[in-house]
Amino acid sequence: MFTIVQADLTNESHASAYLALMSHYACDPMGGGEDLADFAKQNLVSTLLKRNDVVILLIFKENEPAALLTAIEGFSTFACKPLFNIHDVAVHENFRGLKLTTLLFAEIEKIARDRDYCKITLEVLSGNEVAKNAYIKQGYADYQLDPAHGSALFWSKSLKD
Repeated sequence: MFTIVQADLTNESHASAYLALMSHYACDPMGGGEDLADFAKQNLVSTLLKRNDVVILLIFKENEPAALLTAIEGFSTFACKPLFNIHDVAVHENFRGLKLTTLLFAEIEKIARDRDYCKITLEVLSGNEVAKNAYIKQGYADYQLDPAHGSALFWSKSLKD
């Protein structure tokens, strides 16, 4: 039996489950293949607690953390409404193939609809076929305003020294 909760990072069991799942995700090739930096491990929970624009969902099987989803509020200027960007989705390898992403996505969509958000966005590596297929089944697709001009691309610029 799986239980899905909106994480309360002031709850030590939620905070430790979140960090354990994030570490597991980071070590996976689709998460970069390296554990979280010590700085992130030491500061992620306290930094997230200072924000009011983050929703974290956790799935437990009994007391064992099985999956997480981190969504961060953004804003659509075209719709003039808030949106969620799903920043992290991770399922512990012991629980893969059990459709836990379906549970996470249904819950974050319910929260977004209750808040009258206009959409949910996410990022996925082009080579992550398992995740892409899961997201397609949930109704996600690449973003286009006009197919003649192609799909939107997610670019970034690191600001590390």
